[in-house]
Amino acid sequence: MSQATVHLPVPRIPRSRGARLQNNPVDGHKRVLLAAPRGYCAGVDRAVVAVEKALERYGAPVYVRKQIVHNIHVVTELEQKGAIFVEEVDEVPEGAHVVFSAHGVSPAVVNAASDRGLHAIDATCPLVTKVHREAVRFARDDYEILLIGHDGHEEVEGTAGEAPDHVTIVNSPEEADTVQVKDPSKVVWLSQTTLSVDETMETVNRLRTRFPELHNPPSDDICYATQNRQVAIKKVAKDADLVIVVGSSNSSNSVRLVEVALEYGAKAAYRVDYAEEVKQEWLDGVATVGVTSGASVPEVLVREVLEALSAAGYEDVEEVRTAEEDLMFSLPKELRQDISGQRDTRALGGRTGSAAS
Repeated sequence: MSQATVHLPVPRIPRSRGARLQNNPVDGHKRVLLAAPRGYCAGVDRAVVAVEKALERYGAPVYVRKQIVHNIHVVTELEQKGAIFVEEVDEVPEGAHVVFSAHGVSPAVVNAASDRGLHAIDATCPLVTKVHREAVRFARDDYEILLIGHDGHEEVEGTAGEAPDHVTIVNSPEEADTVQVKDPSKVVWLSQTTLSVDETMETVNRLRTRFPELHNPPSDDICYATQNRQVAIKKVAKDADLVIVVGSSNSSNSVRLVEVALEYGAKAAYRVDYAEEVKQEWLDGVATVGVTSGASVPEVLVREVLEALSAAGYEDVEEVRTAEEDLMFSLPKELRQDISGQRDTRALGGRTGSAAS
């Protein structure tokens, strides 16, 4: 582990603050283990920038189907800039601009937007798009697709919608023991990109016990950012009395980070949206606090947690880095040029490293 000075941006939205955490004595040296990578991934950054640029290009309002990413702070900021979030495209006025979220949509949603004459901008994460294409290809070859994921999650709905007659959703390892297939020799598994790596492989192993000829996807479906954040928190958790995960409750990968931290040795782990949600009693007897954030969380929110912990005596911040990230994705084609037709300087979404905001 290496010492690192953390330079983070200032919050853009002032909020009322909770009570200041107290600096109570504990046995041992108070410190924070700050996981890296953490926070924004390239797909999330691309989606958020897409909404910002659509507002710049077309003016407010720009409509967004579902939350562009699963983070309440990000959604609130974009609403203040003029984005309007809707559940379905039939809520969007005819002829308006609508952005599809990073989680992807089914062909039925694309068609519904077209029928209303909407100008659609697809901000689906390219890694999710890859899974969609796999579903289409395997369905075309008449495979039965076992989609490992959470029923009702937008990403799962979008992927399943690519081949509804071929997809069966497997929610958990336990469901792998009961799912039925028509032809065990023509079955393949795909997965939601934001799952726990360990739980997904447990599900796959159980499926393979029942269906030895189960085919694998051509490449790992769980995204690089999800895997990297889980690897980092595993390393932090073994030395942490407490782990704090910054992320929203509907963020699958943030919720998984809490579970992974507990599984890999953290004595306690909690998820918060904001620093003011950290409770004083969580710190009782705690010398080492692990901190990380989900892939849809801007780094400003991590800074606020670090500042709150610093006030409680946790001033020593030690970064635990397990990987470097420099992946960037091109923005949706509609947004790669400015109004004059020149290539926009922000034609790529994604930022180097974990300190994205």
